[in-house]
Amino acid sequence: MTTTASLFSARLALTPKTALAGLLDGAWWPRSRDLAAELPPLVEALEGRFGRITRVAVNPTCWPVVPHKVFVAGHVVHVGWFTEQDSDKMILLTCAVGRCDLLVIPPETEPGAADRLMTAAALPGNVRAVGTLMTDEAANGLRIRNARRGEDARETDGGTPATPRRHPVVGARMIPLPWNMRR
Repeated sequence: MTTTASLFSARLALTPKTALAGLLDGAWWPRSRDLAAELPPLVEALEGRFGRITRVAVNPTCWPVVPHKVFVAGHVVHVGWFTEQDSDKMILLTCAVGRCDLLVIPPETEPGAADRLMTAAALPGNVRAVGTLMTDEAANGLRIRNARRGEDARETDGGTPATPRRHPVVGARMIPLPWNMRR
């Protein structure tokens, strides 16, 4: 059976191969919370760089069903779950490289936020943990939404500033002079 999620390539950002090791090897943005459907395209995309992936570890709080095995490109990938593991992190074990740690971006994340998270997680030498990246993005997203609300409010007010302008020295309101009183 082919699912919609497996018809698309994995949305993935990997850290470039450099000497700067970081806490993460990149980020993955699945299209759904169906782990059985989402894992095959991810594993196929990663095996070219990391070698054969044999095991995956996830936190079950983000996945409604965690299958014990997933078949990918002619081999079996064993899936385990650990509640102690960060819920937004996936660990993949390989025969060749050893381990690949990915930030897992929730599928319902808006594209702009997902792009920022993928970029941050894939930076060489990144020392921010998964929880820190997600918390920072939540705060950044809130600032962006508040700024947009302010812009929208100004546009509906005819472009007037949200607060009255004050004279820089005495703090009095500046009132435009009628045309006949201007020099």
